[in-house]
Amino acid sequence: MPIFDIDFETMPREGLEAIQLRRLQTTIARVYATVPFYRQQFDNAGITPKDIQSLKDLQHVPFTIKQDLRDNYPYGMFAVPMEQVVRIHASSGTTGQPTVVGYTRRDVDTWASLMARSLAAAGAGAGDIIHNAFGYGLFTGGLGAHYGAERLGASVIPVSGGNTKRQITIMKDFKPTILCGTPSYILHLAEVADDMGVDFKDLFFKSGIFGAEPWTENMRQELESKLHLKAVDIYGLSEIIGPGVSIECKEEQKGLHVFEDHFIVEIIDPETGEVLPYGESGELVFTSLTKEAFPVIRYRTRDISSLNPTPCACGRTFVRMTKPAGRTDDMLIIRGVNVFPSQIESVLMENQTIRPHYQLEVDRKGNLDTLTVKVEINEKVFSDDIKSLQTMENKIAYDIKEMLGVTAKVRLVEPKTIQRSQGKAVRVIDKRNF
Repeated sequence: MPIFDIDFETMPREGLEAIQLRRLQTTIARVYATVPFYRQQFDNAGITPKDIQSLKDLQHVPFTIKQDLRDNYPYGMFAVPMEQVVRIHASSGTTGQPTVVGYTRRDVDTWASLMARSLAAAGAGAGDIIHNAFGYGLFTGGLGAHYGAERLGASVIPVSGGNTKRQITIMKDFKPTILCGTPSYILHLAEVADDMGVDFKDLFFKSGIFGAEPWTENMRQELESKLHLKAVDIYGLSEIIGPGVSIECKEEQKGLHVFEDHFIVEIIDPETGEVLPYGESGELVFTSLTKEAFPVIRYRTRDISSLNPTPCACGRTFVRMTKPAGRTDDMLIIRGVNVFPSQIESVLMENQTIRPHYQLEVDRKGNLDTLTVKVEINEKVFSDDIKSLQTMENKIAYDIKEMLGVTAKVRLVEPKTIQRSQGKAVRVIDKRNF
């Protein structure tokens, strides 16, 4: 099986949409026949598979939400019998019943191919050594990148998260050229390397593939400055396939190419469900076209993004999605103002006196919400001068108010006092009691 489906990646839009429609019709017919949830959804909406005669007809199909997956826990959404399922992954379940996803042998093969294409878009090839710091286990990140690297023909070091000092030693000794992980953990790796007297410019990395949590353009600049590599964003969800749904290319890094031969992407108004045109910001919705065990139809991701159909300098004609600005379920409402953690991060990282480690504490005093931003001060400018620290806190609070329109209390804390994560960073601590 070929690693790179170049014909798909550079195909004119008309040809690509013809393939999408054929695969969509096949998927719709299959889930209607094999998944009771979808059959009920279609029947309730008065739709049959034969009503899907064009890609525009998809917007008449009901949405699927995460609660639907939880309500059918663990295997109720599977479209094949269990004897055909060779892999099971699941979300962490930290905010509710975990979502369980399954893969047939062909699904695993498709996933490996998509991840190989993703790695190639970021500049990886058969001669590269990939340091994979994504977590292994039920989380899809580690194994997704691992199988993609092997399909690409690259060498993969399956270090996962943790054992951070040992990872730095491995980087020195094994000379990996591609780095994979969550951006928050990668920053922690850089911090530990600095403590060990190791400078990333003396290592061998050329590209870093970072994802599984939102990160800003300012964070990209921080990563590239500290790690001396090109930082590329990758996007995926376990419910769709895992990592490998979309990725930036090394040529432009201006939007993530969605692998449209395997997925249909829509942007909707999160309040009305109306499909929005290219360029408008809204909630990402995905429909899988080739998944066998766990196909999803119009899955609402809660991620906020927009779509750009302009062909890229890299030659790909796939639509590009902007880096998600946040999630609708991560959005904080502070005294009537909508705030995403990534917006706070963007303001913080404009300030050279602080480090890219922060937490947001939300509380309620009386009937009023309060927001406290805890952020680490840079070691080089750390001072015991309380007045000087208060001046910096006031300046950052002023910047947040000016940029976002929300009042926040800023607390500068000593370096390395905010807990580090081996996976996704915990950015928000909500102490409100509703």
